Amino acid sequence: MKLYPTIGCCGLDCGLCPRYYTVGRSRCPGCCGPDFFNKHPSCSYITCCVKKKNLAVCAQCNEFPCSKFKSWLGDSGRHDSFLTHQKVYPNLISIRKDGIEKFMEQQKKRVKLLEEMLKNFDDGRSKSYYCITAAVLEIGELERTLGVAEKNSAELGIKEKAGVLHSILDEIARKKKYCLKLRK
Repeated sequence: MKLYPTIGCCGLDCGLCPRYYTVGRSRCPGCCGPDFFNKHPSCSYITCCVKKKNLAVCAQCNEFPCSKFKSWLGDSGRHDSFLTHQKVYPNLISIRKDGIEKFMEQQKKRVKLLEEMLKNFDDGRSKSYYCITAAVLEIGELERTLGVAEKNSAELGIKEKAGVLHSILDEIARKKKYCLKLRK
């Protein structure tokens, strides 16, 4: 098991993934988390990074970014799976520059903000969208947005509350040219 299962070896934000918040058998425990290898039996990044080199993330490797990572970044890095890959490279650069502990402090804030969105604004159809916003927006933007959304939707039902939050997030994304959809 890795010390930080909410960040993938490859830089994916496992703690900001819809499957990390799924209830049931398809829930993913994060990178190398409990029961991970039953769900994801092989991952070449884990083999290289964790098993062979005993590292938490690729950014800690002297060879980063290696040819394998560059190939993935140029190919798959522009497309998403069930979670966004937009922050993979920036995450790893941040870890390389400032260390994994500092990165994890920031990610814990993002996870907390995501959990707040899921608890107070999830209309049953917004989990993936909120996961993307928690990964893509700056922490300050998320904090301000949640404050405004809570104030403007205090007396509303969950569907309307979700609409208020979506509207604010969509406006920020439009102004800042953020992509809040999975890229196919």
